[in-house]
Amino acid sequence: MVEEAKNLLDWSQWGRQWIEHLRRHKTLNRELERHLHKFEETFTVIGRQASKLDSTTESDELPVLITRAEQVQEQFHHFLRLAQLSEDEHLEGEVREPVQESMNAQPAVAEEVQVPVEPEPVSYPGAREPVRAARPVAVGRHTLPPLPYAYNALEPYIDEATMQIHHNKLHQKYVDDLNTAERKLAEARESGNFDLVRHWARELAFNGAGHYLHTIFWPSMSPNGGGTPSGDLAAAINRYFGSYDAFKRQFSQAAEKVEGPGWAILVWSPRAHHLEILTAEKHQNLSQWDVIPLLALDVWEHAYFLAYQNQRDKYVENWWNIVNWPYVEERFEKARKLRWEPY
Repeated sequence: MVEEAKNLLDWSQWGRQWIEHLRRHKTLNRELERHLHKFEETFTVIGRQASKLDSTTESDELPVLITRAEQVQEQFHHFLRLAQLSEDEHLEGEVREPVQESMNAQPAVAEEVQVPVEPEPVSYPGAREPVRAARPVAVGRHTLPPLPYAYNALEPYIDEATMQIHHNKLHQKYVDDLNTAERKLAEARESGNFDLVRHWARELAFNGAGHYLHTIFWPSMSPNGGGTPSGDLAAAINRYFGSYDAFKRQFSQAAEKVEGPGWAILVWSPRAHHLEILTAEKHQNLSQWDVIPLLALDVWEHAYFLAYQNQRDKYVENWWNIVNWPYVEERFEKARKLRWEPY
């Protein structure tokens, strides 16, 4: 089977896994459940059609399937945000109309893909962050972002069991605890109890940093990752660190030497106008303000212990095989446009 078809199969599995997760953890009204069922059928159909392709197939069907997958992925990210908003009784009336409008624009129905004569060039849907919502996240309304690949897609470097626990259990707990902290902090502010404000502000910092770093961490990896960066990011790395190998050595050492659980993070400094490598104990300690994370490596034991036990250095070494450099380059291109007056 061609690699692109295998990627589509992984993507189809990712979609069905996320739908199962959504049904377990969210309360959906009838309208949203109907659309969720259509998405489930579409993921299944595209996966089934991809499984029929092999290296001897000479047709335009694969590019069309990829195009369809890209469209469905964008719709699905939008649907997830709408599904979250629908839980708020005050917003439920506003959700129905956008959902219907979104689905009418490009309905995610499970039908056989018709192959056009001249399909436009496309690429497989990459590891992207979800489509931005039209409104800010309300207090206590953060959601777990979907993985941009199947739970077993990063094997043999990161095993499926670790990914299931890490994403479904641990990241979900950071999201839940962040939402609790935001709500409790709002109540404490209103009551004027600043001892409670101090407590919940600490919980907010820990769980918020954990949620945001993991949200960067997942798309920073890809089953098609590895290699080296390119373009302006590669030039910036060479300019500041001397070479890619020098950067990689410093980043790896930072990840291996974090005391206890923590992170190694490549950041852009809008103040200094250059890259830097920082570490964070837990999620928020020993870090730095006024910088933008570009690439983050989780070295809490839960990220690697099942497969690597106490061999953190081996986990770090293998992790470079799945770094999603195009995603990091995209973050860099946006971050480098932000420049403060240097001091």
